[in-house]
Amino acid sequence: MLLYFKGCTAREKLNSIEDSTIKLLNLAGIEFEELSNESCCGSVLLKTGFKDEAIEQMKKNLKDLEGTILTSCAGCYKTLKYDYKDVLGIDLDVIHISQLLDKLFEEDKLTLKDENKFKNLKVTYHDPCHLGRHGGEFEAPRNVIKRLATLIEMKNIKEQSRYCGSGGGVKSAYGDLANSIATLRIEEAEDTNADLIVTSCPFCKLHLSENSDNLEVLDLSEFVLKILKNDESLIKKESINQKED
Repeated sequence: MLLYFKGCTAREKLNSIEDSTIKLLNLAGIEFEELSNESCCGSVLLKTGFKDEAIEQMKKNLKDLEGTILTSCAGCYKTLKYDYKDVLGIDLDVIHISQLLDKLFEEDKLTLKDENKFKNLKVTYHDPCHLGRHGGEFEAPRNVIKRLATLIEMKNIKEQSRYCGSGGGVKSAYGDLANSIATLRIEEAEDTNADLIVTSCPFCKLHLSENSDNLEVLDLSEFVLKILKNDESLIKKESINQKED
């Protein structure tokens, strides 16, 4: 059984990530289940120092966490896969959407009819801390992007990637600092002359979007669905940027 664990940000604030993920699963013919009563995985409580409260929340979740758990959120991925094991001694089977998409393309369960149509679209990728440095996953999202468009890397990537400024309670407690950190990352992305930024974390998408005036920021699931659906807005954006060059 595949259980889609949406995460608080995708579930409550960025429904397009939830919608895109569900549509991609349906396109690939993947059967899955959802939780009607899904609650927080405990990541925010744990990362902001409320360990006792986090443990209580994590224990409440265990009765619903069965089979393979698919996450949209890098924070949920890290918490469910690593923190539940470290804190509770529970080893859950967890997969991030970037890893699943990479596998689905490899198995031809997702395909692009015209493989060259979006090759001139320049995409830069932002590594979420929880998926990258904490989870060790750098290649899966890049593999997906390179199948569909042209990947243009920023100066600081993978283990050396800049933080987006949002996670760990920084955005809530130190708003100005969080925005200044995001602005640095946006400037680095703009230096690549990419057409858009793709990331694999709703937190990163939300915060970078709020601090970007020129570059669109998409979650990987949104990006893949737009490409597979032959979204003309990406073609138009590509054409505009080529004229500016």
